[in-house]
Amino acid sequence: MGRDISKCSRAELQECKAELDRRYAGYVAENLKLDMSRGKPSGSQLDLTNPVLNKLENYITCDGIDARNYGGLEGIPEARRLFSDLLGIDVDKIIVGGNSSLNLMYDAMMRLYVFGTGGHTPWRKLPAVKFLCPSPGYDRHFLVCEDLGIEMIPVPMTENGPDMDMVEKLVAEDDAIKGIWCVPLYSNPQGVCYSDETVDRLAAMKTAAPDFRIFWDNAYGVHHIYRECRLKDIFGACEAAGNPNRVLYFFSTSKITFPGAGVALVASSAENLKEIRKHMSVQTIGHDKLNQLRTVRYLKDAEGVRRHMRLLADELRPKFDIVLNTLERELAGTGLACWTKPLGGYFVSVDVPDGCAKAVVALAQQAGVKLTGAGAAFPYKKDPRDRNIRIAPTYPTCEELQKAMELFCVCVKLAGVNKLLESK
Repeated sequence: MGRDISKCSRAELQECKAELDRRYAGYVAENLKLDMSRGKPSGSQLDLTNPVLNKLENYITCDGIDARNYGGLEGIPEARRLFSDLLGIDVDKIIVGGNSSLNLMYDAMMRLYVFGTGGHTPWRKLPAVKFLCPSPGYDRHFLVCEDLGIEMIPVPMTENGPDMDMVEKLVAEDDAIKGIWCVPLYSNPQGVCYSDETVDRLAAMKTAAPDFRIFWDNAYGVHHIYRECRLKDIFGACEAAGNPNRVLYFFSTSKITFPGAGVALVASSAENLKEIRKHMSVQTIGHDKLNQLRTVRYLKDAEGVRRHMRLLADELRPKFDIVLNTLERELAGTGLACWTKPLGGYFVSVDVPDGCAKAVVALAQQAGVKLTGAGAAFPYKKDPRDRNIRIAPTYPTCEELQKAMELFCVCVKLAGVNKLLESK
């Protein structure tokens, strides 16, 4: 435990600053060039999936279809069965698409915006459309709303998911609120796992908008690193609550196999899928069935996915250990930071003193370490307290990550000390 810097006298702070300035200058002199701005897999992680490139000895699916040709709008049967078994979703609820779940999410939002759903007014014809955005959250979700001019309403995250008292109150009062973004397991960036109660409340809450939708982005549904968190079945909860059409479920293998050549899916109720197929059939004659086929032949089945994810966990665990151990060693007890300790996923979320996140990111950038931009995890990139920073440990080597985290901690201390000196 370090000393509580937040309680130091001005003289002690000036002495601390001099030492931090010296250490920081040493890092600047090293001319570092490290990128921790996005949750990208490292080359060594991607190498674990290279055998997928050699899995197309033939091109015929289990139902006798030539995967090289047109067709197969819903995806090949073996891919739908694999994801059904892996995620516990009825196979009839699943459409397997291309390489990007974000693409499927954007398409889903566009369909609701342009065409509406269930006979309700298309969102583009309404005077206002709003979306709830649990924050900190996934920046690309927020960009989808921003691109379409959909107003975003931040909702604080708790250790069990979004603040459900606030969510329930907002959706009950305002029929312009048409949906909520959710990353329910190992959320980006905090690593929160939604509790059973949160899932049930999301499924059962009374909404003023009859066409309210939950965008359920289970991006890290199998990314267990330290131990496995279980997620309650959102479909079962919605059906039990009498809201079977409420959820649009997304998943992909982007951080399981290759991010640029994975396989994504959308799952929903029969009524929603009928609408999706109608518009998707105009949009495409079929997705990349060859990629679906080779992915299934490599992963084989649900247990094959779990086996592969254990290899990835072994690859990622040392990196998360570096992040968490360095934060504990350098910042615990200083009064300058608190952070999440996720059991899985891809990120660690760090909160620094109010008004310091941008300064920390700028200091790191000047010393050669690129972090996710301050505020990126909030709608419109506006962190109201300027305190949250997302750490993405997956891309650098362990040696690079150790160096980057030590510099990061110096930057947190330096920004914090500078802030304290301003107030004394």
